[in-house]
Amino acid sequence: MNEVLVVSVRAIISFFSLLIFTRILGKQQLSQMTFFEYAVGITIGSIAASLTIDLDTRAWPQFFGMAIWVILAFVLQIVVMKWRWASKYIDGEPTVVIMNGKIMEDALRKTRYRLSDLMEELRLLGVFDLSQVEFAVLETRGRISVLLKSQHQPVTPKDMNIPTDYQGLSKELIYDGIIIDANLRHVNLDRKWLMGQLRKQGIRDPSEVFVASLDTSGNLYIDKYEDHIASPSDLSEPISLNLSMTDRNHKP
Repeated sequence: MNEVLVVSVRAIISFFSLLIFTRILGKQQLSQMTFFEYAVGITIGSIAASLTIDLDTRAWPQFFGMAIWVILAFVLQIVVMKWRWASKYIDGEPTVVIMNGKIMEDALRKTRYRLSDLMEELRLLGVFDLSQVEFAVLETRGRISVLLKSQHQPVTPKDMNIPTDYQGLSKELIYDGIIIDANLRHVNLDRKWLMGQLRKQGIRDPSEVFVASLDTSGNLYIDKYEDHIASPSDLSEPISLNLSMTDRNHKP
């Protein structure tokens, strides 16, 4: 068989096998990974690459080996979820590295975490003064979680006894020039209403719109493909219309 054809067939097999296996393993493999999960991902990817281009060996042993790695990783995920003690030894435990503004040097040495890395993570979180930190915890996936001292935490509306309105998720009514009818129905609106709002902004066709969304306060956000921004002085916010509840619930 022609080598190009063989590589093509193997590439298709390994591509869809990797897709299926990663879906089986779940989103944990896509999030911030532990070192072990990183090593498993690299190994499975390497086997898939070898399955594609290593023509000196048969395909099925490599495919079988990749399947074994995926099965073992899947079983390990179940073990970690069901037994706390297993998670402790496999993934490790969070470690307190700062307490009451003081760095825990022994904890840093135990986890082999450098002070420069700790300071960098704190700066990325907007913390530049160690004395403001009540606790800093090194999580099992290598990230730092910070609890500021109460006097340095930002003020919230609740602290000021300020009433707030409910804010839910916006509904996309147009995405990439295509109207999403299901979302229109969810907010009790229809295409005629949407087209009327677009015409008010000089938009003749939904294909001119990159995205349009409606939030829970009745604000219609519209961003067009062609924004016609001539210079930095002409920069402006995307179109945002505030609609009353009467307008939102009205069907022409």
